[in-house]
Amino acid sequence: MALLNTLKLVSAKRPNELSPQQQRRAKLIKQLTEQIEWARSVYDGAAFERKSKRKVRNEETGERVTVEAQKKVKAWWWEANGKVQLAIRYGNKVLPLSKNTNAVELESTAEIVPTLTTIKQAAEAGELDSAIESVTASIVRKPK
Repeated sequence: MALLNTLKLVSAKRPNELSPQQQRRAKLIKQLTEQIEWARSVYDGAAFERKSKRKVRNEETGERVTVEAQKKVKAWWWEANGKVQLAIRYGNKVLPLSKNTNAVELESTAEIVPTLTTIKQAAEAGELDSAIESVTASIVRKPK
């Protein structure tokens, strides 16, 4: 015990890593990063693959094995009336960007990546937190 007495001992508790608001913000930032990468690959003509890991039961042995599977990425933009419309999604819901708007209008597809980057910076600064809250508040969650 003499050695422990030489140390400064305190009663400490590890704080929660992220608040629910920070977790939702991180999820949106991850989705925005994915859309930026996908838009760059579409613009450059390169292939973009989003992979995820799944647990699958091997039919022969009955074991559960982890395999990589390709997931489909849905674009958040589309062309209408000669302009490009860009809607920001949180899960399967479209985020309201202001009171009566839910999309950004762009002149061309070349503006998609810079616009998504700007929106990502706004999300990192917390400017979209109220929009995320309004969308998640409409989802009724069942207790586990």
